[in-house]
Amino acid sequence: MTISEKVAHLKGLMEGLNCEDKVLGAIADILEDIAYDLEDVQDSLAEVGEQVELIDEDLEALEDDYYDECDDDECGCGCDCCDDDDCYEVECPACGEVICIDGSIVDEGEMDCPNCGEHLEFDFDEDEEEEEDEE
Repeated sequence: MTISEKVAHLKGLMEGLNCEDKVLGAIADILEDIAYDLEDVQDSLAEVGEQVELIDEDLEALEDDYYDECDDDECGCGCDCCDDDDCYEVECPACGEVICIDGSIVDEGEMDCPNCGEHLEFDFDEDEEEEEDEE
């Protein structure tokens, strides 16, 4: 039995008993108003809950697309860039998270850490990479 139904039952009992007490009648009216307001809040809360679930699903899809995580990567960074020859491991100085970046990000020279949001800048010279490969 809902609160509204209980208040309606109380009002019915008061009418059945021929209770003409103005104070009790006013209390019953207030209870009825509270019950209707509570029902409105519950309905609104249910709507908000549904919207939050939809937002959560959308956010999860965006995270999957943005982080592009895979389970079988070689470097342990959580991305699928390891299949690419143009992959560089970078450790964020702020949070210590190792991330893999591709050549296009290196060419840009900067990005925000996907873990903590720290702004990272890259100064990478391809000649240095070739020298390391020759050693």
